[in-house]
Amino acid sequence: MKWKQILAIVLISASTTGVTMWGVNHFSHDSTYVYQKEGDTGKIPANYAGFNGANGANGPVDFSPAAEAAIPATVHIKTKATRTVSNNLPRNNPFGDLFPDLDDFFGNGTRSIPQMASGSGAIISEDGYIVTNNHVVDGADDITVMLNNKKSFKAKVIAADPSSDLAVIKIEAKGLPFLLYGNSDEVKVGQWVLAVGYPLTLETTVTAGIVSAKGRTLEINKRQSDSPVESFIQTDAAVNPGNSGGPLISPDGKLVGINSAIASPTGAYAGYSFTIPVNIVKKVVSDLIKFGTVQRAYLGIEYPRDNISDDEKKQNGIKDDGGVYVMTVRDGGAALAAGIKKGDVITKIDNMPVVNGADLIGQIATHRPGDKITLTYQRGGKEYTTSIVLKNKTGSTEIVKTSVLDKLGAELENLNKDDAKEIGVKGGVMVKAIGSRGLLSKVRIQEGYVITKANGKDVTSVDDLRKILEGASGSVKLEGVYPGYEGIYPIVINLDSAN
Repeated sequence: MKWKQILAIVLISASTTGVTMWGVNHFSHDSTYVYQKEGDTGKIPANYAGFNGANGANGPVDFSPAAEAAIPATVHIKTKATRTVSNNLPRNNPFGDLFPDLDDFFGNGTRSIPQMASGSGAIISEDGYIVTNNHVVDGADDITVMLNNKKSFKAKVIAADPSSDLAVIKIEAKGLPFLLYGNSDEVKVGQWVLAVGYPLTLETTVTAGIVSAKGRTLEINKRQSDSPVESFIQTDAAVNPGNSGGPLISPDGKLVGINSAIASPTGAYAGYSFTIPVNIVKKVVSDLIKFGTVQRAYLGIEYPRDNISDDEKKQNGIKDDGGVYVMTVRDGGAALAAGIKKGDVITKIDNMPVVNGADLIGQIATHRPGDKITLTYQRGGKEYTTSIVLKNKTGSTEIVKTSVLDKLGAELENLNKDDAKEIGVKGGVMVKAIGSRGLLSKVRIQEGYVITKANGKDVTSVDDLRKILEGASGSVKLEGVYPGYEGIYPIVINLDSAN
């Protein structure tokens, strides 16, 4: 009797449970409330497609292996530059030829002021090639590189590119640790990155952040070049003065960029830093080492700095999904030869999306004149694809070679006949502008100086000056005049110090 009662109770309970479950199922099937249960391994939302972390494949974040790979290949760069402060004017001393020591008395004194600075760099070869920012070594008379193990070396500048703010320096050493190149095209917004360097004169420092954006342009390179190349990776990894020239590293320890700038109202870190993508870096570095100057490719178009208006989009049948609007197609350029017209919208280069001008610059900057690219563009609402052979600034595909005149760091032009006649010389080379880097920035002359002789030989044209300097080494004596002033003003430059 007892067992029958127990069995009945169990049957009644089971029946009640079954009825209850049927009722819930039957009467609530129209509910729109759906929730993700803990441990649910069902379908992954579309926004997580391809993300391994959604399946638990990514373990805890650990940057120590990447840091261990990058730290030995990151160097501290210390520079010293001697700035000469003077009025840079022709002599006022009436007795200058007989008593040059009286120059100071007549207000022509000069004084040298040493300036110290520091930055960072990334070793890119075991035999001592190092990439850094141009602004780190620009104008330096003395460059010292200190490795992470405290070993110190003197370095020389191999070549520099102010347009991209990159420079290659070299130390005499063997068997050095160096960084492997990554691929900045594969860098994704939101991924982790590490900034390595020597900020605020501290020892090696590693900071972590994520990629905040790509294809940024700040126009900061205009301070050192008339043709800036900017397509920065933006991160929130902490970067401060002294980090300039140091590497940005991916979690697998690869070099994905060279840190170049920060966005800050105070000059110190305030949230965002900007990095030159490694795909630009490795192309520029290769050119600087091989040719001494960058082999820069040009598409041969002009485009608006700001986005085009809605009216222009409607007028030209442009889809609202980004791209670069072609304002002008230059004569003799690569784009004209390929049939690109005003009003076209460039949307892809080699199948990589081009959303804005910075994307376009970034893609073209990885190529040399003579390279063939595939360009996708919109015209009249339709999409087209064409092949384009890129050209250099002169409209050819020839290799541009560095000249000894580049060492002077100045804009030169032939003196015209009328000015030569007025000054009383056969001809000469006028110094139109003097840059912050170069041999002429280190001597006591000003713009307007006319070079008439080099090492005692007459100079009547820029080509004359080039030929004389190409056949010289070490110290070279230049003689020149200032229009409107009497007398010959000699200067001495050292061609060897340009390295």
